Amino acid sequence: MAIATLGEFAPDAFTFACAIGLPGTGALPKSGKQAVAAERQFAKSPGKLRLENRASWMAQTIYSRVLEKLHREPVEDFRIDFEDGYGNRPDAEEDQHAKLAAEEVAKGFKEGSLPPFIGIRLKPFSPELRDRSIRTLNIFVSSLCEATGGRLPANFVVTLPKVVIPEQMAALAHLLDAMEPALDLEKGSLRFEMMIETTQAILNAHGESSLPLFLDAAGGRCIAAHFGTYDYTASCSITAAYQVMDHPACDFAKHMMQVAFAGTGIWLSDGATNVLPTPPHRAGKGKKLTRVQKEENREAVHRAWRLHYGHIQHSLVSAYYQGWDLHPAQLPTRYAAVFSFFLEGLDSAAVRLKNFVEKAAKATLVGDVFDDAATGQGLLNFFLRAINCGAISETEAERLTGVTIEELHFGSFLKILKNRTK
Repeated sequence: MAIATLGEFAPDAFTFACAIGLPGTGALPKSGKQAVAAERQFAKSPGKLRLENRASWMAQTIYSRVLEKLHREPVEDFRIDFEDGYGNRPDAEEDQHAKLAAEEVAKGFKEGSLPPFIGIRLKPFSPELRDRSIRTLNIFVSSLCEATGGRLPANFVVTLPKVVIPEQMAALAHLLDAMEPALDLEKGSLRFEMMIETTQAILNAHGESSLPLFLDAAGGRCIAAHFGTYDYTASCSITAAYQVMDHPACDFAKHMMQVAFAGTGIWLSDGATNVLPTPPHRAGKGKKLTRVQKEENREAVHRAWRLHYGHIQHSLVSAYYQGWDLHPAQLPTRYAAVFSFFLEGLDSAAVRLKNFVEKAAKATLVGDVFDDAATGQGLLNFFLRAINCGAISETEAERLTGVTIEELHFGSFLKILKNRTK
């Protein structure tokens, strides 16, 4: 679906670049003839094009890498949703769906077709929904283990939404403690993550941050914290028109999460853009779209793409490197935003890291940027993340920075320096 949407509404790199608002679009080819020439030059000598027309190189590099990613691994992480996206249904229906969902995951597990990370999102552990949530968890995990012979997919995780008090985290941890021996699972194999979606999760009634308390209550089973944009802004009494990912209230909450969970190993994820790149007009049986309808479809998809791209860029600047998408048509902009974020800063970061390593972490000045010891790990992290997301290859990183692939695998700037001073 992602590839089909891209093919229909952005069949070439330059259309896509203009649609999402990639920097430097004014320097892109203005005619079909120029576009063909630029595509030929990119295919023949991308390095030369990068020097002569960086915007054209950037647009084509991102487009080609997005397509490659969509063909190879369109989805990295997936949650089967039994919460807001699923709604409240009769118990018998949810029981059946929990069992069927588990059987589908087991089938994908056996066939090797699951994404690298997978899990389910439960209903909240509120007084009204707690029993239903526990019942769904039990049916799903039990059915999954039954279908797989007692094995869990790698990186399986349970998501607990709308956490308000530490006792909710503790309750889930105790449940998982009891389920493992009952299902003959290895101790600690059932892990979970929390969703931060309420003001009480940020500051409790005593003016204390609830976040460290949540982590303590999890008994070592919590691995991630996800921000819920729309529930959180609603809890702040922000009206629907302004419930957006880059609202200052969201930035405050997410920074609190960063501060509370720094150094704990908990990974963080931003929320999702709820304006979807879906065309308002659809052709039906014997019904063709008019020229005006086709143009309205194109504008709607491009507008949603541009919004999504901007939200992801905002998240990345704030050091939220993961985020959720709601629709396959958002995947092209997800990867385009991530790739462009790293490719835009690649050259300057490479020069800074190379000089810093060569001078053994002594303070350096590259252009007008001063780097000291605190910067070294940050520069290294930039390249590790760029490699991890697929924006660049290990070989490219080694060529640009002079840091070997082996040294990159250290993951530590201090270890690199120590390795070079032997």
